[in-house]
Amino acid sequence: MMARGKNGCSGKGHGKWFVREVGDLLDGVHTAHGHSVGAVDIRVHFITTPAPACGVVSRRLLQAIAGAEDPYRFFNWNVSYGDIYPLGVRQQGILINGQFPGPDIYSVTNDNLIINVFNSLDEPFLISWNGIQNRRNSFEDGVYGTTCPIPPGKNFTYILQVKDQIGSFYYFPSLAFHKAAGGFGGIRILSRPRIPVPFSDPAGDHTILIGDWYKKNHTDLKAILNRGRKLPFPDGILINGRGPNGVSFTVEQGKTYRLRISNVGLQNSLNFRIEGHKMTLVEVEGTHTLQTTYSSLDVHVGQSYSVLITADQAPKDYYIVVSSRFTSTILTTTGVLHYANSNTQVSGSPPGGPTIQVDWSLNQARSIRTNLTASGPRPNPQGSYHYGMINTTKTIRLSGSAGQVNGKQRYAINSVSFVPADTPLKIADYFKIDGVFRVGSISDAPTGGGIYLDTSVLGVDYRAFIEIVFENNEDIIQSYHLNGYSFFVVGMDGGQWTTASRNGYNLRDAVSRCTTQVYPKSWTAIYVALDNVGMWNLRSEFWARQYLGQQLYMRVYTASTSLRDEYPIPKNALLCGRASGRRTRPL
Repeated sequence: MMARGKNGCSGKGHGKWFVREVGDLLDGVHTAHGHSVGAVDIRVHFITTPAPACGVVSRRLLQAIAGAEDPYRFFNWNVSYGDIYPLGVRQQGILINGQFPGPDIYSVTNDNLIINVFNSLDEPFLISWNGIQNRRNSFEDGVYGTTCPIPPGKNFTYILQVKDQIGSFYYFPSLAFHKAAGGFGGIRILSRPRIPVPFSDPAGDHTILIGDWYKKNHTDLKAILNRGRKLPFPDGILINGRGPNGVSFTVEQGKTYRLRISNVGLQNSLNFRIEGHKMTLVEVEGTHTLQTTYSSLDVHVGQSYSVLITADQAPKDYYIVVSSRFTSTILTTTGVLHYANSNTQVSGSPPGGPTIQVDWSLNQARSIRTNLTASGPRPNPQGSYHYGMINTTKTIRLSGSAGQVNGKQRYAINSVSFVPADTPLKIADYFKIDGVFRVGSISDAPTGGGIYLDTSVLGVDYRAFIEIVFENNEDIIQSYHLNGYSFFVVGMDGGQWTTASRNGYNLRDAVSRCTTQVYPKSWTAIYVALDNVGMWNLRSEFWARQYLGQQLYMRVYTASTSLRDEYPIPKNALLCGRASGRRTRPL
């Protein structure tokens, strides 16, 4: 479908069209009649300008993008409060277009996603895109270190491209403690038609968002943290925003279905299983995996998995079970897998699963490996990138910790408890505003000292190939996510990491993903190719710990100003803090 301004190049139209002109991002989005458009394929598009300049601008744009083949998909989202009852009591939820959870984003590799977000809340709001790499464009990352919040009653249009990505991810609200109120939804990126996928098309493709949940409103939870206290244990677990037996998936006998499972909760690892059915793992956060079969799957907080299930059992209803892992009190919830020809409801007790066993989970994690012969987002096999033959240029060791600062609970990485600056770090970096942050304000190895407050920014070089070791000296499981990247999980084990630990690394088919767990009193090692310039958040996915300081920003730097390395600040970028009153850049 070809789209252009209402009056083409006459200059009489009132709409403005988004254009990416070799990385140039212009403000304003218009869809037909102002309605939400789920997906529109646009090959050539115009902006409306005064008539004398219109022909010149259009020729320039056409020359820049006429050969582009990547479609544009438009989304209009209104973010509002609404009453929800996921655990039987009324709560203030965060809805997107009236939905809890929010709508799924459907896309294909390299699609451009134009997502206009109107903030109808009474406080600033941002959405971040868990696993979307926003290549060369950390300005769109949607966390406070990169993007100014959307003020109440205002809107902001994200311009994303799912460049060279496939797989299952999700989005979530990143500010305050909004994540405890909703505002999250699934993201799926399908392979392009000519790219082979290592399994047949399923009969159905379902998003399953699981997570622990509190009956308290998000504002009450935030107030507890602001007073320097720990949160209580969660009240329950939700599946797609519903409590026990609140969701049902209908399947037909003999057919195979894809389930995209994401743990969008606040702290707990969860085990997912379906009564009487095996699950074949096929994809993890953008990587096609060896097709290993599991009876249950540990999904740690922040992680996403794709599995195939076949409706090959007797026609009746079966429990879908999600339960907490590594907790003294086991939380459990259920859904229903309903055979279309079933006349028998679920009965009896749901099937049990693993509870506190660490070795079981560690062995399962080690069994998740990359399918080396399968294609990823491009036709070449995933195994054609031999990460194990590349020498690392730097080792960074990161250790989380808990403690008190000024009598209040705080959490830290390498003794630094992150505090937000008054200006998003990426915007301050772009405008060269002094005094907002300091590169090197966090050590690249544990210091062993007490916790202190700072705006922690770790400096690394573009195109370096580095090793990061997450060290967990605590008796709880932890989970870390790195925005803007996918990394190879080359090793994990109990005890202290040493250089000798490298002897056990998987240097052939380690899974590439963006969120990894670190078991209690254990370590996890990853390899990262720093091929994405920007300011990228590295954080604990234990959301209270993230909120109280267990995060940092990794500044991937190059002196180059080439658009091949990084896009300039978006024309429509919101400016706040010390950047208020400045201009993004001229058209």
